[in-house]
Amino acid sequence: MTGRVLDLEGARRVAETARASGRRVVLANGCFDLLHVGHVRYLEHARAMGDVLIVGINGDASVRRLKGPGRPLMPAAERAEILASLRAVDHVVVFDADTADGLIGLLRPDVHAKGSDYTAESVPERAAVLAAGGRVAIAGDRKQHSTRDLIAEILARFGRDRETVR
Repeated sequence: MTGRVLDLEGARRVAETARASGRRVVLANGCFDLLHVGHVRYLEHARAMGDVLIVGINGDASVRRLKGPGRPLMPAAERAEILASLRAVDHVVVFDADTADGLIGLLRPDVHAKGSDYTAESVPERAAVLAAGGRVAIAGDRKQHSTRDLIAEILARFGRDRETVR
């Protein structure tokens, strides 16, 4: 991958170069299956915590395991491209695991930002962040938006019949 969407090795090099030049690396991660305002606020807040924001997105198989049948709605390459277009996001990397532990070990971010549906103590990758010398931070507004709720609203308004969606 090129440009703002990187492979794992490219993301590692970006993080290493940023740290070497004294810049603070922030990692945010998630599925980002159907982008909504909660995601945007989370990423903008995460970006404000450092100098370089790298967003890790779960690969397609991981999203299926985490979210269930029918997900993801869009393939990882498209989700990555959309996220990379956001002003707050410097780089995007796709990872295949269900948690970002391995990505954290590879990138060693100064800050690992998670959404407000977590506390600093409940972040699944907390131990990996601390082992890598970083800190956990909570970003975004109070959890009021979710892809699951958005899908439910679309189905409630338009049903499952494609002909009703214009």
